[in-house]
Amino acid sequence: MIRRLKYHEIDFVKYTECLESSEQRKYSAAVAFLDIAAFKNWELLVYGDYEAIMPVPYIRKFGFKIAVNPRLCQQLGIFSRKDDPEINDLFLKSLEKRYNVWYYAFNDGNAFSQPLHQRKNFLIYPEEYETVRKKYSPKRKRKLRLDEEVSAVSEVRDISMCEAFSFIKDQMIGVKNKKERDTFLKIYKGFADTGNLSVSAFLYQDKIINAIALYRDAKTTALLGTFNDKNYVKLSGSCVVIDYAIRESIAQRIFDFEGSEIPAVEEFFRGFRPELKPYGVIRNSKTDLFKKGLGLHDF
Repeated sequence: MIRRLKYHEIDFVKYTECLESSEQRKYSAAVAFLDIAAFKNWELLVYGDYEAIMPVPYIRKFGFKIAVNPRLCQQLGIFSRKDDPEINDLFLKSLEKRYNVWYYAFNDGNAFSQPLHQRKNFLIYPEEYETVRKKYSPKRKRKLRLDEEVSAVSEVRDISMCEAFSFIKDQMIGVKNKKERDTFLKIYKGFADTGNLSVSAFLYQDKIINAIALYRDAKTTALLGTFNDKNYVKLSGSCVVIDYAIRESIAQRIFDFEGSEIPAVEEFFRGFRPELKPYGVIRNSKTDLFKKGLGLHDF
């Protein structure tokens, strides 16, 4: 009932039609996004004649093919015209049977008969900007009121990836090593080359001190990265530049904060009064993967 298709076997026209008409649609499941984020290393579980689809990115590690969400891809999961927990259960069973799963995130629209571990995401749905801003927390509104002397020598505007590259490279935190940092930069550049990624920046005295990387498609603006010069944290440029991005797109697009498990970042995002949208994930340790892999053939 559920087939596994390798990348070259996928009917991308049918895939896209299913995704775009689905109840759970996510920008991150689009072919253009996955091809760059996963470097075309993804396959597909498909129900019927593309009545429901589930993209499965993978890497090769420990001598095995391992399913894992790629960098900058928060949610994937099952996409269908109407979410069906029974069909979702079949996909979940097929995923765990066919793949060594390291980490796979479903989407916030997927329901299952048994609960999965939940992670948090935050969305603001399309509405007039002034209505959205009125909902901000008092603290967030206060942070957006810049001192006159700061406002006089600062500006917020979109900049090119070329202008932002050095700043993003220098202010990228949480990466393990140079190789991982370079992979992130390669993905950002790939999105920029397709025209889907833009960078908005807060400049103080003509110097970039805050920048955000935004992925845009017809229905969503997603916050893929925040980069801040810690020497200027008191200026609240990070608040200002995110508010700018919301103002520029919220009338037409969902604003996706991409969530965070870091309490301080979660608190920061909550100040914009988004809606909490949890999503289910499955994950296994490297030890569990190794033990499971010993009993599987590599497909």
